[in-house]
Amino acid sequence: MFQPDLFTKDAIAEGSDLAADIVTPRAGTEWVDRTPAGVSANDEPLDLPAVLERLSRMSSRPRYTFMVLNLIARAAGHSASAGPYVEDNGRAVPVRDWLSDALLPMAHRDGRRRAVIDQVRRDLERKGTLPSDQTAAEQIVAGEVRERLLHSGRTNVSRAVSDLVRAGLLRRHYQGYCVDHRNRGAQREAVYTIIPSVHRALGKG
Repeated sequence: MFQPDLFTKDAIAEGSDLAADIVTPRAGTEWVDRTPAGVSANDEPLDLPAVLERLSRMSSRPRYTFMVLNLIARAAGHSASAGPYVEDNGRAVPVRDWLSDALLPMAHRDGRRRAVIDQVRRDLERKGTLPSDQTAAEQIVAGEVRERLLHSGRTNVSRAVSDLVRAGLLRRHYQGYCVDHRNRGAQREAVYTIIPSVHRALGKG
């Protein structure tokens, strides 16, 4: 079986916000489903190398996407489904926000974080909202930087989940106020369900 090297240094996918030390090989040709006739792709036996192979073919950010998959498995536990909320220190946090927060340390290591800090400082100075007290000003800048990084992180998580869905490793629907639905909408939050064979390959099944 082809063994993809997810750690080979390559150009970071355009538009991604991965940390500088997260290396991402370019996606190759589109993954072709070779599941035997009459067998659902979701029922196809998968081991960890097969999961990694699919990610290398379907995602331009396979290592980051695999991290997201592992975090979803951690949040899901034995149920294989994570969301719409994850309990975090007694708070019910939407699963996408929880994933973004869990991956925030990667953004702190990003060389571009310095540029974000500088941009935030310029924006606040232009608006005249920075206090003269340096300690208070640094706290305000740090809070705004965190919010911007989390916003960027939510976008990255959504892209990674879309890659996982396209690869047939994950199902996504939205659960909320009125009815469960496959599309997002007002008062609906995402629920991620890992395919059983993938759940087992990750050692969770």
